Amino acid sequence: MLTTPPHLYIRRPSPTTAEFTVTTCPPLTIPLRLALLALLTLRITVVLSVIIALYAQFASPPPPPPPNRTTTTTILSHLSTASLLDALLALQTSPPGQSITRLASALPASVLALACAGLLYAGLLLRLHTTESVLVLRGLGIQIQTSSHTAGAGGSARFIPTAKIQDVLINEAFKGFEVRYYLVVVVEGEEDVVVVFPRLLPGRRIVEAVWRGVRGCLYEPGEGGRKDGGVER
Repeated sequence: MLTTPPHLYIRRPSPTTAEFTVTTCPPLTIPLRLALLALLTLRITVVLSVIIALYAQFASPPPPPPPNRTTTTTILSHLSTASLLDALLALQTSPPGQSITRLASALPASVLALACAGLLYAGLLLRLHTTESVLVLRGLGIQIQTSSHTAGAGGSARFIPTAKIQDVLINEAFKGFEVRYYLVVVVEGEEDVVVVFPRLLPGRRIVEAVWRGVRGCLYEPGEGGRKDGGVER
């Protein structure tokens, strides 16, 4: 539900400009938005739990909670008027925080640190969807962009000027017992071809659709075609 097999979106702002995006993100329907909201809540909970566990393991034990005050009132009061340390103390003295503290104290420091590092990576940095795109500008060139594995990072992008593009082809290769088709750009002066959608490697139907669209946008009618249909074997 949260991810799908790679599928294609095409955007054509003008006859000489086109963007082809392959992504594993499904359409943002209401159920998906609710699921993503629940996932965000879970990630926030994981991050707060890690902070409490680390604080309980590597800081001095907190004082007992103030009497005759509810945990929610204590947390809100500390968050609004006291320091970050007081807020951590308030979180740690809540019933969930005390359970996390007991669990953290039962683990060796090295094991806890490794577990917390993995949880922080999953809660803060791990990207759920992969998106790759190719932007074609006739007369200028092609820009190939890939999202990173982690949130907050810009991913990788490369622009290839039209003068450097020798051809755009569909290659085929064997992966195990399966034949995989992938789109490549042959760049003048480079030994290796540039693979489009290198992480997702979508199916043949998508690859052929993008190949036709890229060539149709990149070249004028009747310009730069291959008689063999552009499939390298």
